[in-house]
Amino acid sequence: MLERRLGFELHSLNNLIKRRVESSEYFRHVQEMTGTNSWIISYLAKHQDADIFQKDLQERFSVTRSTASKVLTLMEQKNLIKRESVASDARLKKIVLTEKAIQMYEAIECEIESLEKEMLKGFSEQELQEFYQYIERMKENISS
Repeated sequence: MLERRLGFELHSLNNLIKRRVESSEYFRHVQEMTGTNSWIISYLAKHQDADIFQKDLQERFSVTRSTASKVLTLMEQKNLIKRESVASDARLKKIVLTEKAIQMYEAIECEIESLEKEMLKGFSEQELQEFYQYIERMKENISS
């Protein structure tokens, strides 16, 4: 009998998820942005009620000023964000999502939610809690 390996099973599951994602409607949105773009869009979408500035993104994503500036400039060119002045200090520019980015974010979130519901079908709440606890413990074991 073949011995099962956790790493292999996780890799196999990841391949299935990747295949599903690549065949979905939302994948065309993902192709328009880099991983960093998607993290920034997600962060800005979840903090729309706050003024977010470049320095906030530098701290949140642990990137240098020049890296943040380059990424935001490219995102601006792709019409994903815009920089707006704030009344309190004209030198400061808050980062705001464009309608295009908001629509992309909503489509992606909807697809992720659908995929997760499908993957977790049949699991009890207790099983899910235990599963996430196991994952956390594995991450702690590896990072120690």
